[in-house]
Amino acid sequence: MKSLFDIVSQKVSRQVTHSYSTSFSLATKLLAGSIRQDIYNIYGFVRLADEIVDSFIEYPQAALFDDFEKQLYDALHKRISLNPVLNAFQETYHKYDLDINAVEAFMASMRADLSKKIYEDSQEYQKYIYGSADVVGLMCLKVFVKGDEAFYNRLKNKAEKLGSAFQKVNFLRDLKADHELLNRSYFPNVNLDNMDEMTKEKLILEIEADFRDAYQGILQLPVEARLGVYTAYVYYQRLLRKLKRTPSHQIKTRRIRVPNYEKIGLLAQSYMRYRLNIL
Repeated sequence: MKSLFDIVSQKVSRQVTHSYSTSFSLATKLLAGSIRQDIYNIYGFVRLADEIVDSFIEYPQAALFDDFEKQLYDALHKRISLNPVLNAFQETYHKYDLDINAVEAFMASMRADLSKKIYEDSQEYQKYIYGSADVVGLMCLKVFVKGDEAFYNRLKNKAEKLGSAFQKVNFLRDLKADHELLNRSYFPNVNLDNMDEMTKEKLILEIEADFRDAYQGILQLPVEARLGVYTAYVYYQRLLRKLKRTPSHQIKTRRIRVPNYEKIGLLAQSYMRYRLNIL
C-alpha cells in the first residue's frame, strides 16, 4: 500500500516548512486542517528548488537542478516519486488540478538563478517575480478555494499582488546576501553599491501599492484560509516597516529580521482582530 509512504511524504513536507521558515510555519498552522497539509506540500516543493539554486553553491547546482526537474515531471506524470517532497506535491497538484504553466514558470525562474545575475529592465524583473512568487500564490489560492474556478479567477490578481509584495520585501531584506554572496541584483536600474534613500523609498512605495491591492483579496478569502494568509501579510508588513526605518546603507550591510517573540505577538494580534472581525 502506498498510503504509508504518502503519510511519510506529508510529514517530510511539513518538517521542511517548520525547519526553513518560522513565519510561514506559524501562518500555515492557522489555516484550517482541511487545507493545511496541501500548503505544506506546495512549500516543500518550492523550498527544495530554491535551496538548490541559492544554498548548494559548493555542489554541481546545474546538475542537481536538472535532476530535480526530471524527478518533478516524472512525479506529476506517474503520480508517485521516491523523493518524499515531490511525492507529496504531486498529490496536491492532482487533487486541485494545479496549472502546469504555473509549475513551469516557477521552475524557469529558479533555473534563471543559476546563471542570470542582473535584471536590467522591468520586463525581466516582472517575469522573474511572476515565476518565483506570483505563481506560488496562485497555487496556494487554488487550494484555498478548493478548486473553485470562478472563485479562483475572481481573486487571481490579488494573489499575484500578494506574491509580488512578499518577494520584493524578500529582495530588500536579503540585499546583502544576494549582492555579496550570490552576486545577484534583481531591482532593475538600481546600483546597489550606491543605493540611496530616494531609491529605497521608491521601491517601498511600489511594495506598499502591491500590499494595498492584495489586502482586498485577503478579505474575500474563504474562512478556512483568511486568518493564516492575513497573519503572513501582517508579518511582512512589519518587516517592510522595519526596512523603511532602516537607513539604506544599513540594509546593504545586514539582514533585517523580525524576532521570534515579535512574530508571536503579531500572531496573537492577528488572531484577536480575526475573532473580533476587524481585519
